[in-house]
Amino acid sequence: MDSLITAAAQALAAGDPLGALNRVALRDDPPALALRGIAMARLGDFGRAKALLRQAARGFGAKATLARARCAVAEAEIALAARDLSWPTKALAEAREALEAHGDRTNAAYARSLEIRRMVLIGHLDEAERCLAELDPSPLLPAPRTIYELIVAGLALRRLQTKAARAALERALRTARQAGVPELHAEIERASSTLSAPAARMILRGQERLLQLDEVEALFRSDMLILDACRLALRRGSQIVPMARRPVLFALGRRLAERAPDDVARADLIAHAFRGKEADESHRARLRVEIGRLRQLIGSIAEITATRDGFVLSARDDRDIAVLAQPDEDENATVLACLADGEAWSSSGLALALGASQRTVQRALDALALSGKVQSFGRGRAQRWTCPVVPEFATALLLPAWSSLD
Repeated sequence: MDSLITAAAQALAAGDPLGALNRVALRDDPPALALRGIAMARLGDFGRAKALLRQAARGFGAKATLARARCAVAEAEIALAARDLSWPTKALAEAREALEAHGDRTNAAYARSLEIRRMVLIGHLDEAERCLAELDPSPLLPAPRTIYELIVAGLALRRLQTKAARAALERALRTARQAGVPELHAEIERASSTLSAPAARMILRGQERLLQLDEVEALFRSDMLILDACRLALRRGSQIVPMARRPVLFALGRRLAERAPDDVARADLIAHAFRGKEADESHRARLRVEIGRLRQLIGSIAEITATRDGFVLSARDDRDIAVLAQPDEDENATVLACLADGEAWSSSGLALALGASQRTVQRALDALALSGKVQSFGRGRAQRWTCPVVPEFATALLLPAWSSLD
């Protein structure tokens, strides 16, 4: 490797993409193209970066397995930064295996961390934790090690393990100082702010107050019966009853939980769960059916009793019932939660992360754009969406974590 390539690589490692470009901008040999691609990615031109890396991989040829694998890992990192979550994961896995076979433990470990980071983004937390436990971070250099610690912190935040998240962020800060890359410091600061920001509203006996993540964690560890309107579930300790796919039952359960220990009139429940329709005999009959279904669904941890005027929800041991609601109950809050990471997302990436159809996500983005909460740039497949103002509340409870609730 010649001196210019070495100097460009050192500049990239030090967080100086412009310095790297100054050394290789006029060269078109494969190593220079690869370094140019990485530098362009650091500057935010993901499309040009991807094209340069593919050109470099072709230039290296079929026999340069190691160099091609490194290009594939770099391209996967760009796809992840661009929130192109549909990027073929098989190519990244093959690159990781090639790196391991050639003894490049540092880049192989980094490739594995990229795979895990994608799992976290799309809510596959159980799988991400298993892979993270198998990953040895010792070969990682300071910058990749910082990203590893951010993954650990992200998993801990979604699992509401605030103590573990703080410890991981402290380790990330130490390694980021060694790396000297400003972008890493910004990401750590953004992750740390979620620990002190309001994460949810607790509604208990008609009174509301904002909770931080550690307070939500303590609430979940208590024996209180909680109607979780952030993750759409009824929970008590380790017992969780998912209700995301039962919107009518969830609406009835929430209304009952908000008014507990008082009862709720039948007309109130009908208006709340059946989209404001005036109660007639058919609606009262449907209410009886839905209440019966709700009783069956939550019977292991709560009971519903009929009263003269309506129904009342109670815990089986007469403990208090709390509702945990979003700080800002926008119907598209989950989309905002993904965009709050500061990255530019495609609608297809959001759909994959949220487990929704792309058309549903596009409707949500259009509504948010009309209210000025999100903005877009680019057109067609290159269109990306961002959040111009980061929400002033923590989004960990709104991010996808399907494996823990399904």
